[in-house]
Amino acid sequence: MIKKLSYIISDSVNPYYNIGLEKQLLDSVENDEVILYLWQNKHTVVCGRNQNVYKECNLSKLSDDGGFLAKRLSGGGAVFHDLGNLNFTFLVSKENYCLEKQLDVICNACKNAGINAQVTGRNDITIDGKKFSGNAFYDSGNNKYHHGTLMVSVKKEDLSKYLNVDKEKLLSKGVTSVQSRVVNLSEYNSELDINMMKKLMINAFEQTYNLPVKEYKLSQDDLSQINKNKEFFESSDWLYGKNIKFDYQINKRFAWGNFDLNIESKHGIITNATIYSDANDEAYIRAIADNIKGSDFSYNALAKIIDDISKSKEQIAISEDIKKMLFEAI
Repeated sequence: MIKKLSYIISDSVNPYYNIGLEKQLLDSVENDEVILYLWQNKHTVVCGRNQNVYKECNLSKLSDDGGFLAKRLSGGGAVFHDLGNLNFTFLVSKENYCLEKQLDVICNACKNAGINAQVTGRNDITIDGKKFSGNAFYDSGNNKYHHGTLMVSVKKEDLSKYLNVDKEKLLSKGVTSVQSRVVNLSEYNSELDINMMKKLMINAFEQTYNLPVKEYKLSQDDLSQINKNKEFFESSDWLYGKNIKFDYQINKRFAWGNFDLNIESKHGIITNATIYSDANDEAYIRAIADNIKGSDFSYNALAKIIDDISKSKEQIAISEDIKKMLFEAI
């Protein structure tokens, strides 16, 4: 049962610090608490955990413009953050996690600004069919988080400047460009700015959960751990991974996301495997890659492994798509 609401607003615009702070809040949230974390990144492309950053982002152009490349813990696709965007994170124990209520906070904040927002699918919030908020999810131990973007006054022309968006993904959504499928909240309320949106979110948080909200205070131990987390999230190993020469690759886009399987094998045995994907269930995608290492490189062996680790209804549906892809390719 939730008894305590806390909020914290980062005073940094450095993505590595902010993702490090998010990780510390995830590890620290109490069992009966929900934390609302609000933060902004300056000129940053943030990729999902399982994505290939070389493929998703125009790294040279981002670097030339003094931008940051970051990678988050959650799955999903790459997004561009500037200071016209406000990020939110709900951090809570698995026992008290309620996606519907968390999304209600965002919709209520918009409603209080005179904007009619709607949840579409599992990870988008839209106005008149145009997206202003993309959401992603992550769980660790006893706790989970749900985070996403709130486009208030983003420079939309920069979205396509740095992101290499899959044309198949756009066409599957009935659009031809990134700009044509997104919208800024300020287009519906010209008085709305980032500071106002922060206040609207905190008030809607209190309103939706019907509990008083207090500011979360970081301790010296918190700050020390955040700095350690920051070093990890800005490291080359985390951002780029190991450079491995794979000898087999298969890629296909499904309704749930892209699946790019890369395999290194020797004498018919898989010695290494990496899967790049923008699927939301990042842990499931990583589990497939981890479990097929050491397996026979055959359809039957891979299908059995995938069946064994597919537990939820959503995972079983994804597994059927993957197995069909493997059957046609191997």
